[in-house]
Amino acid sequence: MSGQDREPTLEDKRVTTSKPGATTLSSLLAEIRARRSEFVVAQKIPDDIIDGFKRLGVYRAMVARRFGGEERTPAEFCRMIERISEADGSAGWVASFGSAACYLAALPIETLRSIYANGPDVVYAGGLFPLQSAKRCTDGFIVNGVWQFGSGSSGADLIGVGITVEGDSTEGLPRVAVMPADKVTIRSNWDVIGLQGTGSHELVVRDVVVPEEWTLIRGGRTSLDAAIYRYPSVAFAAQVLAIVGIGIARSALDDVIAMARSRPSITGAPVMADRGYIQLEIARAEAMLRSARSFFYEATEELWNEALNGAANLTTVMLMRLAATNAARCSAEVAKIACGLGGTKSVYATHNLAGAMCDSFVVAQHAFLSEGTLQSAGRLLLGLPAQPGFP
Repeated sequence: MSGQDREPTLEDKRVTTSKPGATTLSSLLAEIRARRSEFVVAQKIPDDIIDGFKRLGVYRAMVARRFGGEERTPAEFCRMIERISEADGSAGWVASFGSAACYLAALPIETLRSIYANGPDVVYAGGLFPLQSAKRCTDGFIVNGVWQFGSGSSGADLIGVGITVEGDSTEGLPRVAVMPADKVTIRSNWDVIGLQGTGSHELVVRDVVVPEEWTLIRGGRTSLDAAIYRYPSVAFAAQVLAIVGIGIARSALDDVIAMARSRPSITGAPVMADRGYIQLEIARAEAMLRSARSFFYEATEELWNEALNGAANLTTVMLMRLAATNAARCSAEVAKIACGLGGTKSVYATHNLAGAMCDSFVVAQHAFLSEGTLQSAGRLLLGLPAQPGFP
């Protein structure tokens, strides 16, 4: 289904009760589309757009109801991120970290009460790798180091960083130290070809003491007993990034289809839509994108149904990881096809087709969505042991 003919969703109709500044998804998407070149120059998503995400419910979507959140399903959240990503890939990427409430659920209950004391619309960002050594002290851990890829940190309330501690019994899982954003220095060095508006700069922490109750084990047990927190958090983290690629590719394909229907050739050749190779490539790209999207949401629903009834099966988690990687890589291919069909229009840095191709490429380069995840899925499909950290 294209962006133009999509049925209104719950988010389209949502209006918050807070006044002024009530937000619907449709109005926010229009604002994002109009300003996406601004995000590239600023290398971040502006605070007023982050506030729009808050009013829309992006950050409370996965927060527990006991803290004022909504406990939305993974599919509901992903559809919202997909729509935002159609408007702008960087905006969708930053919004996707609303899913981090599922990570934070591994913090102690008292810490969660403190985090959500003033409401559920708390923005979390962070950088996990490279894991940095931290020292134990009387009050917790002394954290120092530099972390890469701090997407969305400039608009965050809380920032988490990955640490290792000598003698820590985390069963090979990384520990994350969570701290107020004002304890972290953002080193602006995000110089890339795509997703420039995510502001994925380096994070610098110097001698910050983080109490142990403000640390969590990523992928470990949660403190909350609800289906959304039984849903595997690492798989969810991969899929909310992958669906950004689906949204970007949908936007690119819709753009080139609209262009093909109306754009004459300066050389006197037939209108794009009348050319056989255009017809073939559009059909191929449409089939590829819809197939990847269908696999993605089918795997999401299967994994969600297992989470509703208890622990998720390893094979089902693997299929979700495979579906996420496939979605990201197919999306990048579709955006590339669309950009190629756009001809000289696509060479302009300010054109959506050029931006979509670069943005979708960056999505597919993420470690959660790399070829290594395909190899890991293949091992399990062949009955071999899973590689460490997968799925």
